[in-house]
Amino acid sequence: MPVLCLLYTAIKKYTVCRLTKRIKRKFEPFVIGEKKQRSDKTVKNKKELEQRSYSFEVRAEETERGKIITGRPIVYNSRTDIGPFDEIIESGALDNADLTDVRFLVNHDISRIPLARSRRNNGNSTMLLTVDAEGMGIRVDLDTENNSEARALYSAVERGDISGMSFLFGVRDQEWDNLESEHPTRRIKSISTVVEVSAVTFPAYNATTINARSKEALDNARLELENSRAQQAKPLDNGNSKTLELLKEKTKILGGLKK
Repeated sequence: MPVLCLLYTAIKKYTVCRLTKRIKRKFEPFVIGEKKQRSDKTVKNKKELEQRSYSFEVRAEETERGKIITGRPIVYNSRTDIGPFDEIIESGALDNADLTDVRFLVNHDISRIPLARSRRNNGNSTMLLTVDAEGMGIRVDLDTENNSEARALYSAVERGDISGMSFLFGVRDQEWDNLESEHPTRRIKSISTVVEVSAVTFPAYNATTINARSKEALDNARLELENSRAQQAKPLDNGNSKTLELLKEKTKILGGLKK
């Protein structure tokens, strides 16, 4: 009996193992496919980030806390020529923006260690963000004693070799003016997030690298405008065709009466 029990147990384990492998081979492609679909949806739903570079006053200062640089990467109600359109960030666009984790880099180089970081904009952050009626200003505490790149940046700003900043952001709400024209205006009413601010060597806008996503936004807006016009035109077309048919019928009836 013990031998039979052991034999029965071994056969049972072998059978279960075989069945498990068959089921796994049969259904694994579907599971992988489902995971891939979920991943694709996540990527599609993720908001595209845009990048803007501006040339404005950036100051290098020495305080009791050490060497700092200050600047204003986001300015409200300032018209900027983006290339295919003008852009205006309206007052209050940052009111509901996610500023919980913002890095400070040089030339958007993510391969380098950030020179500062704002974490929930608390007292322990090495970068302080200030949102006010004019836009967003920053103050960056640089570790010039222990970081050679921080020393180099401070010197470049102090000498005027670097005079521009750029920020990486997402758009939650926008409106377009004069889409019928060759150079419309995009009004950014709400910024969803700011993830990074950089001091940049070339603050001039680069149409080949930065403008791709912005141009896509313009194309989408123009497509929405065309669709809206088409929808408005359809009822008019139907009404005109019905009126034309009624006139034809009326003409036939009147012609018959004359005969």
